[in-house]
This record gives sequence, structure tokens and C-alpha cells, in this order.
Amino acid sequence: MARKAGLGRGLDALLPGNEDGTDSGSWDTGTEEKTDVKRRGLSSKSPNAVVPIAIERLVANPGQPRKNFDETELRELADSIAEHGVIQPVIAADAGDGSYIIIAGERRTRAAKLAGLSEVPAIIREYTDEKRLEISLIENIQRSDLNPIEEAAAYKNLMDFSHLSQEELATRVGKSRSAVTNSLRLLKLSANVQKSLEDGSVSPGHARALLSVTDKQLREKLFKEITGKGLSVRETEKRATALNVPTAEGETAAAKANPKRPPEITDMEEKFISKLGTKVSIDGGLDKGRIHIEYYSMEDLERLYEILGE
Repeated sequence: MARKAGLGRGLDALLPGNEDGTDSGSWDTGTEEKTDVKRRGLSSKSPNAVVPIAIERLVANPGQPRKNFDETELRELADSIAEHGVIQPVIAADAGDGSYIIIAGERRTRAAKLAGLSEVPAIIREYTDEKRLEISLIENIQRSDLNPIEEAAAYKNLMDFSHLSQEELATRVGKSRSAVTNSLRLLKLSANVQKSLEDGSVSPGHARALLSVTDKQLREKLFKEITGKGLSVRETEKRATALNVPTAEGETAAAKANPKRPPEITDMEEKFISKLGTKVSIDGGLDKGRIHIEYYSMEDLERLYEILGE
């Protein structure tokens, strides 16, 4: 049986097939081999053989980036599995104590259990902790299974664990550097904003607008407006811009909220805004800090590059 589409080229690269071209996702390993594997509880010597593993022996990967599973979607998948079976094998690693750690396919395993199955087809592999985390992350990203905060946290964990730069991480997971950077920035938001991102009550667009507000108190105030008044992303962006635009008195709302902010920083921020023609915020003081420059399209990014490269 040919393997069903779904893993994507990125994960396939981490889960290569047999050298002779045999499909590693096939569930046809031969009755004798399957019976022997099932009896002994061990994987086949072939690194790509598909073998039956009892669901009760499969345990969640502690590095699994996805923490929440939609019950409705699980039930729908369980109904499909009850009718058609598990088409794509689970990827697992021998834990050495009689159990197997799920590397890819926890959602399928949960759904199979709901469907009343006692075992699922699996490919047993040996992985380092780093590779387990990487594969789990890539599988979930390619299937859009992670909420924004889960994805950002997974990026950070993989960077910290593997000592990767943002550029190296972007290459590893098949994302653009800017996508990884914007995702990681979400972790700078307060806990209540992150929770709203997790449950979907605010969108990543809202979050990016909130991050453009340099003052944390004003950021929280804007967040309450988003949730209380149901502001759209566009409305939130306008409010965020207003909070950073100088008033008639020459101060931004953020500067008024933070009177200790050096006036030189406020003045330089205004110069950046005038020069670049976009939202710019400086977070820091006279000694050190960070400059945040907003862009809204690839063309806008190229325009900023040309200006900054002059």
C-alpha cells in the first residue's frame, strides 16, 4: 500500500524510507514477523518495518510541543479509524522499560484508543532527546496542530536544547527566519495575553499589534480593550499606533505613562518613525535597549532594507 500524503517533505527527510525504495509507511510486514514481534514485544531488526504495538504500551513524548487536543476532532478521527483503521503508522522509540515513547502520532494513538483499538501499527526507531523534540515539532507544524504559544514555546525549547540560532532553527523546521522571530516574540507577552492566544480569543495579528506598544501598562490596557470591546486586528493596530504617536505636547502616551523614560529616547524614536515611515519603538534607556521596526509586506520589508542600507 502506498503511503498516504501528510507528513510533508520536511518530516520525510527525518524519517527516510528503505534504501531500496520500499515504503516505510506500509503495514504489510508479513504474518510471521508481526506475530513474533507481538509475542516478544520487540521491534523488528529492520529500521523501517511496521509492527503492531499495544496502545497501553505507548506513552506520550515528554517533549511533545502540543499540549491541547480538540475533543471533537479526536472523536471525528476515531470514527474514521473505526471504519478504515490506522492508515499511517505511529513513530515510536523503545523506552527500555517495556514501553514505547510516541515520537510522531500521539493524536492518532489517542483517537485509536477512543475507537476501541488495542494496538496500532508502528515504526520503532532510536532517537536522541534532541531528535525526538525536533520530529514532534516538525510533525505538528506541518499539520498546523499547534496554537501560536505552543509553537513559540517549541521553537524556544529546540533552540535552547540544541543550541541553535534563529536562522539555524528556521532552516531546520522549514520556516522563514522572520516567521520564527515573530513567533518567538509572542513569548514576551504577559501570561494572560498568552492564554488568550492559546484559546483563540485573540489572534496572532492582535498579539503583533500589542507587541508594538512599548509600555507594558498601556499594552495591558489595549489588551483589555481587545477582549472587552471586540476590537478587530485593524482597529487594534490603529490604537497601538496612537499610543506610540507623540501628542501635541510632544510626548507619546507611553512616555506619559513612563515619566522616567529619557526624553532623548523619545526624540530618537520620533526620528526613526519620520525616517522609516513605519511604526518604530525603542525599548530601553541611554545605555542599551532594543529597536522594534514594524513592516506589513515583503515589499515594505525590502523598502526598509533599502533605507537602512543607504
